[in-house]
Amino acid sequence: MKKIVLAYSGGLDTSIAITWLKEKYNVEVIAMAADVGQGEELEPLHEKALNSGASKLYIEDVRDEFMRDFVFPMIKSGALYEQKYLLGTAIARPVIAKRLVEIAEKEGADAIAHGSTGKGNDQVRFELTVKALAPHLKIVAPWREWDIKSRDDAIDYAEKSGIPVPVTKAKPYSMDRNLLHLSFEGGILEDPASEPEKDMFMLTTDPADAPDTPEYVEIGFEQGAPVRVNGQAMDPVALLTELNTIAGRHGVGRIDLVENRLVGMKARGVYETPGGTLVYFAHRELESLTLDRETMHYKDTVAVKYSELIYYGQWYTPLREALDAFFTTTQRNVTGSVRIKLYKGNMIVAGRTSPFSLYREDLATFGADVVYNQQDAEGFINLFGLPLKVQAMLEKGRKK
Repeated sequence: MKKIVLAYSGGLDTSIAITWLKEKYNVEVIAMAADVGQGEELEPLHEKALNSGASKLYIEDVRDEFMRDFVFPMIKSGALYEQKYLLGTAIARPVIAKRLVEIAEKEGADAIAHGSTGKGNDQVRFELTVKALAPHLKIVAPWREWDIKSRDDAIDYAEKSGIPVPVTKAKPYSMDRNLLHLSFEGGILEDPASEPEKDMFMLTTDPADAPDTPEYVEIGFEQGAPVRVNGQAMDPVALLTELNTIAGRHGVGRIDLVENRLVGMKARGVYETPGGTLVYFAHRELESLTLDRETMHYKDTVAVKYSELIYYGQWYTPLREALDAFFTTTQRNVTGSVRIKLYKGNMIVAGRTSPFSLYREDLATFGADVVYNQQDAEGFINLFGLPLKVQAMLEKGRKK
């Protein structure tokens, strides 16, 4: 190998990886950081990457692509991993790896590298994307090769090599941030009995400290995609940024999860997903108005598989594409608005409207109506319950 493109975040693992790759393989290392909404984290990366030994650094703005082509399809699917995790880290990996491959091909590189550990899910997500898009590229995973065994060892290596890193042994959290979420792992969180420290959170106010007055927000959708906040049309990046601010100040979007990693172990993660939590909630409320029962229930079943494909790094697969076609069809009439009241970490639906609503007040009313003949229910119940009646008759006959 002569040239390697490294997926670079400026965090502990990728910072020391530049130096290690040059020492181990005597190669040119090009760093690539994908802007998926990390904000101020990107500003110091140029100087930091070059000082660590990279020949150059690409900072690629993929925020709009991330939202339109990855996050929004996931929202439409309703996918939640193990019923809680909104897949904030997992859904960002395929777009980052896709741009990594594009830079590697542009630079004529022999290989790509990443800073994911051998215990985590991200190694799978990065590498499956590379295999799907550029199978000729070699893959280097330093955590699977070097003698560094822990985050403390990595911090010692950084100090020895004069590499500034954003973590310390006192606060060794592994964090991942993008437009959709901020995740925390490591440190005291490795003990699932330990409550997260109050000052750890960065995107959400502690619900106890949130405003004492509720705030209402209205989210408008077109064919399943959020397009408006409080009546104002917004592009995807601006929309989620605004909802992150609104939901965050009311303490909405905190998740504490012990999850089953793909590699087989359980891991504890804490996630902040303020705007995403709000959009998921509103989207579900709108679907309750616009989807028929059979479609809605089957969609819930399929969403479990879709969440696994995202979590397992299988975005670039025929099955994911096929499921996207299904979800797109289900969203044709998911257009309308949902109004939500936010109060101290809670989301309370305050209204739903849609031009494609399947809700009929004249059918659902408890008042007098001329549409629904309640006497028809008797025949329906007799037929619907016929298998139960036959089974009971059989059992009764056996006892005689």
